[in-house]
Amino acid sequence: MHPSSRSQPIPARGTAARLPRPPGVGRLALVAAICASLLTGPAAAQSTHGAGAHGAQPGHQGHASPAPSANPAVRAYEAANTRMHTDMAIAFSGDADVDFMRAMIPHHQGAIDMARVVLQYGTDPEVRALAEKVISAQEAEIADMRRWLAARGR
Repeated sequence: MHPSSRSQPIPARGTAARLPRPPGVGRLALVAAICASLLTGPAAAQSTHGAGAHGAQPGHQGHASPAPSANPAVRAYEAANTRMHTDMAIAFSGDADVDFMRAMIPHHQGAIDMARVVLQYGTDPEVRALAEKVISAQEAEIADMRRWLAARGR
């Protein structure tokens, strides 16, 4: 059996798995890279579709941007999504706690904005009720994050 094909033992429940680190990469740099990829990886791949920035992606030069949707709900979701991803593009400080709080505020605001879209255009009572809960919870969490940042002079 090739050494790289051996299965790794699964850590016991409640213990942290140790990920291998490339030589010379500190724990903070690794955590920051993982957070950045989680915040921007899938989102970056999705954020430009339908938002008119398609031509800016490598390998997509010369492709026409899709025409804006005639559907007002789609336009509202696209606007909320674009605004959220633009606002999440913060200058990372290297302080994982501060960077998390600063990036999560626009992320939560994006959830609020999308919930408002469904309240304006949606008809399913269950989805509308969930949207109301999202708005309430996310507004409270944004207030908590802003208080936390203000208490630290950020």
